[in-house]
Order: sequence, then structure tokens, then C-alpha cells
Amino acid sequence: MRVVLDTNVLISGLLNATGKPAEVLSLILAGRIVPLIDNRVLLEYEAVLRRPKFQFPGDAIVSVLEFFRQAGEFVTPEPTAQRFTDTDDRKFYEVAISGAAEFLITGNTRHFPDDPIIVSPSEFLEHYD
Repeated sequence: MRVVLDTNVLISGLLNATGKPAEVLSLILAGRIVPLIDNRVLLEYEAVLRRPKFQFPGDAIVSVLEFFRQAGEFVTPEPTAQRFTDTDDRKFYEVAISGAAEFLITGNTRHFPDDPIIVSPSEFLEHYD
């Protein structure tokens, strides 16, 4: 199964090992789902992981990014004309649509278009089970 992981799910999963986002990350780590990525997604992951408020060690950040480069599937996205309340989220949707992802998993579903592939971590896990 191929998915796009919004940055907020990645961060939440890393900060709270017992939450639903962490369950999604566990599935990725186990190779049961494949994250779709592009360079814009990786750059956002890195920028947010490096925010001082999270205090992630530099070597851990490098490891996370390298894992996504190795385990992820790179997509060359096509631009979308879809409107977004937060234009920073457009890249995730473009990767999902262009890569034919089954799901785009986000903690902010309201920031995305009304599309059945846009799900919260809890909704994704219900579909996955």
C-alpha cells in the first residue's frame, strides 16, 4: 500500500510512541506501507524536524531522512489547480495524486480538498485493518 505522510503525522509519531501516528510510522518501518515522497516533502520534513522546539538530535534527523529516501518511492508530481487554505500542503496532495497513493495521511484533513484519499491517522488505521 502506498501513502503520503503529512509532516504533522511524522512529527507526532516521533514525539508520542503510543499514538495513532506512531502506529502509522511502525507500519512504514516494517515495510508494510510505502511512503511516497518528492524533494519538496523531504525538505519540509527536514525543516520541521530541525525546529529547536522539538530538540531532535542531528544524527536522528539524518537517520529519519535517510530512511525515507531509502524506503520511500520518489514521485515526480504534476501541479494541481486544486485550491488550498494552506498552500504548503499542496505538495503532499500533488505527490499523492501523481503517485496514485491509496491515502494521504494528515492530522489536518480540513486543510485539504474533500477527497476520499485524505484521512487522519485513525481513519487510515481503520482502513488498513
